[in-house]
Amino acid sequence: MVGAENGYMARFWGVRGSIACPGPDTIRYGGNTSCIEVRCGERLIILDGGTGLRPLGEHLASTPSVDADMLFTHTHFDHVSGLPFFMPMYKPGNQFRLWAGHLQNGEGLQGVLCKLMVAPLFPVPMEIMGASVACQEFRAGEQIELGDDIKVATTLLNHPNGATGYRINYRGRSLCYVTDTEHDGGDADERIVELVRGADYFIYDCNYTNEEYECHRGWGHSTWEAGMELAERADVRTFVIFHHDPSHDDRFMDGIAEAAEKRRPGTLVAREGMTLDLA
Repeated sequence: MVGAENGYMARFWGVRGSIACPGPDTIRYGGNTSCIEVRCGERLIILDGGTGLRPLGEHLASTPSVDADMLFTHTHFDHVSGLPFFMPMYKPGNQFRLWAGHLQNGEGLQGVLCKLMVAPLFPVPMEIMGASVACQEFRAGEQIELGDDIKVATTLLNHPNGATGYRINYRGRSLCYVTDTEHDGGDADERIVELVRGADYFIYDCNYTNEEYECHRGWGHSTWEAGMELAERADVRTFVIFHHDPSHDDRFMDGIAEAAEKRRPGTLVAREGMTLDLA
């Protein structure tokens, strides 16, 4: 695996929004919700804990010990629902630092996550996890220092209950993760433009097409067309379409991929198992 020594890579384990949608019509792009594994040298960063977190946990099962930072964009169910099924968190000796920058209403991250695992919704409490789990909170817009030359810039996103966008800078390369945000008509979100300016990869919430968006204003999501405009304005190298609507089957996603390639050659459409090499 890329990631040892000076490697910098990302692997997609979940690419959907709203709800997991496994089935014969979503095989090629995948049906799990948001989860991305990022490797900065020997360091592991996990972006969001949707249902894609479960297969990532299976992938990590053979690792003697896991030490990772998990950065949540927000705590809506599709971004945290994999947490109770992430087996490395049940293994003593593993260490996790969980980060969130959107909770400004006085309720902490640990309290929110504990609600996932409480009767009658779940049979065992979060306290049963054997790993060391520490919740770290910050305010979206602040910079996070993870050590080992890993610097994470953040910004507030336009989403119900709040959300955080991330830019992971490591040894001169950058990966931006900006999902669950709604664009404002024809005006670019300057906070996002500044966050992703000149980035190597820009992963963005492309839940809708422009046509679909007209019926979903105020729902907190964007379109691939709006994301592409941000990418062009910010001069990012590679734009990545992400957070696919569960109603968009493989054939529909193929159509988006074709249209996006014509408009901005080199644009990627996220698929489960796809990797980005930032080294």
